[in-house]
This record gives sequence, C-alpha cells and structure tokens, in this order.
Amino acid sequence: MLPRGLAAVAGRLTRLVPESLLVRILPGRLRYDPSSLAVAVPPETRVRLFVGPVNFAGQGWQWARAAERLPEVGAVSMAYRIGTEFGFAVDQTVPASAYVLSKSWQRRQHDAVAGGFTHVLVEAGRQLFGRVYDQTVEQQVRDLVERGLAVAMVAHGSEVRLPSRHAAAHPDSPFGDPEWGEAAVFERQAAANLALLARLGRPVFVSTLGLLEDLPDAGWLPIVIDVDAWAGGDPPFARPRPVVAHAPSSGRMKGSDLVDPVLGRLADEGLIEYLRVSGVPAAEMPDLYRSADIVLDQFRIGDYGVAACEAMAAGRVVIGHVEAAVRKAVQTRTGLDLPIVEARGDDVERAIRALLADPDGSRRIAEHGIEFVREVHDGRRSAEALRGFLAAG
Repeated sequence: MLPRGLAAVAGRLTRLVPESLLVRILPGRLRYDPSSLAVAVPPETRVRLFVGPVNFAGQGWQWARAAERLPEVGAVSMAYRIGTEFGFAVDQTVPASAYVLSKSWQRRQHDAVAGGFTHVLVEAGRQLFGRVYDQTVEQQVRDLVERGLAVAMVAHGSEVRLPSRHAAAHPDSPFGDPEWGEAAVFERQAAANLALLARLGRPVFVSTLGLLEDLPDAGWLPIVIDVDAWAGGDPPFARPRPVVAHAPSSGRMKGSDLVDPVLGRLADEGLIEYLRVSGVPAAEMPDLYRSADIVLDQFRIGDYGVAACEAMAAGRVVIGHVEAAVRKAVQTRTGLDLPIVEARGDDVERAIRALLADPDGSRRIAEHGIEFVREVHDGRRSAEALRGFLAAG
C-alpha cells in the first residue's frame, strides 16, 4: 500500500484520466463497467430515506426496513463492496473501486439522492458519493442540507470510539497495548470524526449504548435482527458435551486471546466442544449459532452488538463483558435486564462451569435472550428512534 500522502496524490491523478481509459488500465480486480453501475432509485412515498454508504453487519439495510414501518416512509440502503462483507442484504451496491474512481457514477448518484430523497442517514462518517480524494464528508453533507434534505449521522463503533478514553476507563481495552501501532490510527480517526460531528451539528445516532461514552448527546438507534430468521434448532444444553462457539469479527477487538486458552483447556478436559471460527458468510451464521449451546461474544469493548443479538435470537446463552453503565442504560431505556451472562476474560471458565452445572437455569437465560431481542432489536424501537428525524425536513 502507498503511504497516505502518495495515495492521495495517486487518487487525484486518476481523476485526471478519462474514465474510459482508466477502467482499461486498472488492475483486473479493480476494473468495473461504468455502464453497469446502478444509482439509487427513490421510493414513491412522501418521505424518502437514503442510508449509506457502508451497511456494516447489514444494519443500513435493516434500518431502512425499520424506517418503512412508519407511515409514508420508503427507504433505500446503499454500500460500496470490497469483497469482505459476508453477504449482508443491501438495496444498492457499487464496487469500491467505482465508488472511489468513477466520476460518472459519483455525479449520477449525487443527483439521484439530492434530487429524489428527502432524508439521508450517513453511516460511519464516510462519503456518500465517493470522491474520497477531492471532497470531504463535511462538504457532501452541507451540500445536501443546503438543497433542503434532512441529514443525520449514525455511528457504528470504532470510527468514533476514542482509544485514549476507552483505555483509561476499561482495564481490558484493546487500545491499552502500547505496542499496538493501530491504536494511534484509530485515535486520529475517532478524534477527526468526533470533531466533524460537532462542526456539522446534525442529529447523531449511535448503534450501541456503549458509544454514548464518546457521544453522550446522541440518540440510540438500536441494531436490528430478523429474529425469526435465527430461530429454530434444538434446545441448548440437551447434549452431554455442550458446544461453545466463538466467531469474532476481530480477534483483537473481541478479546479472543483472553478466552482461547481457557476454552482449549476445557475442551481438552472433555467438558465442552470448542467451536472457534472466523470469516463465516452471513447466510451460514444462523446454522452455526444454532449448532452451539453457548456463544462467546466479546471481552474487551464492554458493549454488545449485532453478534450477541444474533446469538440470543438463535436461542443460545451468550457470555460477554458488558459494562455496568451499558447494562443500566439498557434497563433504563427498555425496562429489561440485558440477558448476557457477565464475564471478563479471566472469569469465563467460572461462568461456563456455572452454566453447565445448571442446565435448566441456563435454558431459561437462553429463553430470556430470545424475548429480549424480539422486544428491543426487531426493528420497532429503531423505527421509533427515527420517527422524530423523519418527521423533520
């Protein structure tokens, strides 16, 4: 990869090359057909919401569907594709190379959104219309606002989670390792995004309650799970050797190093079967979780997200570290206790042994997890979170 400054220069140079020539000289894996690039098609409703451009864990698409629960609302989700999205549903996609380089697509996409939609939800502080080398997110947002569109921002996680603050407050923070050079990159990114949100002054949503640590005035836009799609499978704790699954999206961020040795030892003891996986497509995850009894979530961030909700929807017991402040926020906002079994990395063995010693009680925890996700994360509360924003503008 080129250094940051040289990459920017290279990007600007490519914009001087006619697109018809550019697509022929790009490496094969980056080539695209300009004539095949779709643009957003606005729905035929009074309120027309555009959500993009990342669709992390399929949440852009889910929020679009949640918004459509409201009267007279239609929505379109969009994401650029880089080949590592695990197959999540989305309404409109564009190859990442075209998102960055295609001047014709960028212009047409801008005109389609600016001229056809009434509301925009900008994900993760990314440019809606590409042009990453010559136009900022701030410029694109202000342009839409000046054209009369209502724009809100939504944060997914690491793009606004300030590592220095997180490391100071969380003993097991992934950012506490002074040898991890990426922490400085995350620090610059989060600081820049927090400053951007402050300058824009637009409504801000966070997808998880732990992010209120960095954005205390933000609204909560709960993640959304298709609960029925995850349901089924045998009841947990019915087999003599329970299966414990761990499928981290990022081992470092999830704290896999804290639990892998413990689970390996318990498996060697014959107490459990340890199912450690990574890179599983989204379509295969329901069967994977339904094949387990216990799912390990994360042990460093202190929050819960899509993976934990999916495992609960599948009727599995979830173990993870969720900070007391997050649990209190859940209870305050929903009236429900978060049914994730609390454990730090050094406490996972005790938690697993306790669950195995009381299978009936463990099955009740799993049942509470299904009820919790259906009540909090099936899209109804997300629709309500968006109601005020969609009524404006």
